[in-house]
Parts: sequence; C-alpha cells; structure tokens
Amino acid sequence: MAERVLIVDDAAFMRMMVKDILTKNGYEVVGEAENGQQAVDMYSEHKPDLVTLDITMPEKDGIQALKEIKEKDADANVIMCSAMGQQAMVVDAIQAGAKDFIVKPFQADRVIEAIQKALS
Repeated sequence: MAERVLIVDDAAFMRMMVKDILTKNGYEVVGEAENGQQAVDMYSEHKPDLVTLDITMPEKDGIQALKEIKEKDADANVIMCSAMGQQAMVVDAIQAGAKDFIVKPFQADRVIEAIQKALS
C-alpha cells in the first residue's frame, strides 16, 4: 500500500510541484493545506504517514503547526520545506521534531530521499 502524504504550503504552485514528485514515485497525496492551521486539522482527519510542511505561511507558521501535530501524535513524520536556508529555522524545526529539511526549489531526488529516510 502506498504511503499517504499531506502536503502543506501556502503556494499552490509549490504544492503542485511536490504532489507531482510524490505521485510519480508511488506516494498517495491524501490532502493539501495552505496554512498551518489547516495542516493541524487535516493531520487529525487524514492521519497521513508523512507531512511535508512549509515553514513560512500565513495564520500559523510551519514550526507552530509542527509542534501541534507532534503534540497530537508524537510519532508523526514531518519534513520541513523552506526557500530560506536559515540555520536558526532549521535548528528550530529539528528540535521541534522534524525528521528532515528540504530547500526550495525542490529537487525530486532530494525530496524522495528525505521521505524515504523519514519513513524508514
């Protein structure tokens, strides 16, 4: 059975890019959210195997959403995504429980590598 992924990014274009990479590699996209609050709600609803989570978003940023998802499910697999390779944000994300960090623009092989690592 295909691993189920929730994609979270405020940019529709980025969600589409990630979805394209995932579906071509046999993953099932169970939902797409455009902000951190939707991400937290959809996580509870869909219980995905993995979440790709943008850091910079309106309403609730990715770090806050990550913390809330981990409160609900300590075993949640979350990979953070950001265009900004800011060290502090990467450290915050990993300390909050993210399994990995991918930088935009996405390279398909790096996305798949991060997902496989997080799910193994």
